[in-house]
Amino acid sequence: MTLSSLGLDIDPAIDASVSATLAAVEDALRENVASADPLVAEAARHLADAGGKRIRPILVAFGAQFGNSDADEIIAAANVVELTHLATLYHDDVMDEALVRRGAPSANARWGNSVAILVGDYLFARAADIAASLGPEAVHLQARTFARLVHGQIAETVGPRDSDPIEHYLHVIGEKTASLFATSARFGGLFSGAPAEYVEALAGYGETIGVAFQLSDDLLDIASESVQSGKTPGTDLREGVPTLPVLYALAGDDTDASAVRLRELLSAGPITDDALHAEALGLLRESAAMKKARETVRTYAEDARAQLAPLPDGEAKRAMAALCDFIADRTS
Repeated sequence: MTLSSLGLDIDPAIDASVSATLAAVEDALRENVASADPLVAEAARHLADAGGKRIRPILVAFGAQFGNSDADEIIAAANVVELTHLATLYHDDVMDEALVRRGAPSANARWGNSVAILVGDYLFARAADIAASLGPEAVHLQARTFARLVHGQIAETVGPRDSDPIEHYLHVIGEKTASLFATSARFGGLFSGAPAEYVEALAGYGETIGVAFQLSDDLLDIASESVQSGKTPGTDLREGVPTLPVLYALAGDDTDASAVRLRELLSAGPITDDALHAEALGLLRESAAMKKARETVRTYAEDARAQLAPLPDGEAKRAMAALCDFIADRTS
């Protein structure tokens, strides 16, 4: 994801600054996944070369607008968060037995589970090495973020147990996604030399916008008629992944025929039959649960905007508010 692909209406100077940072991040990323071992080098480049949203480096670049956005540390900090993110994708694909990632064969499908796991470990190591070059605070932040990512993955793996499924789902998103978003925005402020109160505001914004972003991604899997979400629409339904609209639908007590039928379909778990899948997807798109999930995304997006209050007014702040609007509106 780049600023141009988002279609954000932001100041040209901010656009140019962030875009320049992203270009430098991309160049450094290719260097940072390199290895003397040809197999490791090829496998480590696999997902980096496939592109991706790069939303985490964008948050680093946004945060840097409140200090010295040209500081050399910004590029390194953005690489720490993106390498950490890429490493989690290698591990996620093994756990999910995924065959495709970003339109290409997944690393585990191409080289096997063991290589994919170890390459993910290599990328975590590269991220830690770069963090060490930024100093002890960066090392602590990266390690604590990694711990949250792991806790989130464990929570997702074992399921809600005795907790409310909706609360559990939001907790998993907070740990697996929002934690790295928060660190990304914090890194931008921290390594640009922004005042401490700005850094804390940026971290709060990153945490909240991270939840909104993941929720909107999950809604796109239902709402999109194309591959806008990066995967075939309805993939989560077919695989039995309970995202927020599904959880809202299952928790509902509507007695109209469509709501009852939807709960019946969703209660069966993965929907692999094409006809039943199409029926469930159509009912879910028009359901009160989908409307409620959209409202939840907008609530988080507005909460993220509120986190910007301590930051000085200006084009950088308006650009970050525009990202809130984009995320709130992308599933409408």
